[in-house]
Amino acid sequence: MQFDTQSKKTLSAADLAQFTGSEQFFRHSLNRSVLYTEGAHYLAEHAGAYWLLDEIAFAQPHHTPVRNEPFQVWTLAVQPNRSATLTCDDGNGNVVFTKQIPYTDFPLDTVKLYFANDIIHLPSEY
Repeated sequence: MQFDTQSKKTLSAADLAQFTGSEQFFRHSLNRSVLYTEGAHYLAEHAGAYWLLDEIAFAQPHHTPVRNEPFQVWTLAVQPNRSATLTCDDGNGNVVFTKQIPYTDFPLDTVKLYFANDIIHLPSEY
């Protein structure tokens, strides 16, 4: 079996920093009230991480503490053993949601996304 190096996920913080606004929004396929920006789309596409957008979108209607926060900071922190922790806080460090991820191939050690006004953004797009 050959490994296809073209399909290897590549993403850097510099790639994400290029997004400073969004002219196009994408509607989440299952939680139709959630939109996401071009930068969040790029992140999901290039990191193979649509699951990350799903986690944020699915938490909105199903977790009251999350739903009650008008501004949310979502942080994915990947450990050296490839497990990860996904947290949501209120922007002041008060965590309202945490989920352990047993394994991820997410290419960065950490990433932050903002959720406000029913839109998932990169911090540079907010």
